[in-house]
Amino acid sequence: MGTVKHFQVTFDCAEPERVARFWCEVLGYVVPPPPEGFASWTEFDRSLPADQQGAAFACVDPTGVGPRLYFQRVPEGKVVKNRVHLDVRAGTGLVGEERLAALKAEEARLTALGATTVQVLLADGVNESCISMQDVEGNEFCLD
Repeated sequence: MGTVKHFQVTFDCAEPERVARFWCEVLGYVVPPPPEGFASWTEFDRSLPADQQGAAFACVDPTGVGPRLYFQRVPEGKVVKNRVHLDVRAGTGLVGEERLAALKAEEARLTALGATTVQVLLADGVNESCISMQDVEGNEFCLD
C-alpha cells in the first residue's frame, strides 16, 4: 500500500466563498487562479447552471506545503460539534505567559474577522494554554 502524499480538507457549509475567504485570512492561504479560459472565479461561477453557482470554493497554501481547503455548500445547517477540527499553531515553541499573549493576540485578530471564542484553556502544569474558537459558520478550531 502506498503512502498518501497529498490531501485536502473539506468543509461543509452554507456560504463556501465566505468561509474560504475567512480561512485564507486565518492561514495566509490564497484563492487559486480560475480555470483556464476564465478571467475570474466570478466569471466561471456565472457559467455554471444556476443551482451550482456559489456551491463551492477553495483556497491553497501559496507555498504549496499545506493542504488545499475545499468548501462545499450543503443544504443542512451545522447541528453538532465537529468530529475533526483544525489546530491553528499560533503558539508553537512558546510557553507560559508568552504563549498566552501570542494566543490572545491571534484570538483578537480572528475575532475581528468574524470568529468567536468558545473557551480559553489555561496552562495546567501538563498542557500549555490553548483557545477553542469557531469560524464564521460555527466550525470549531483551536489556537494552540
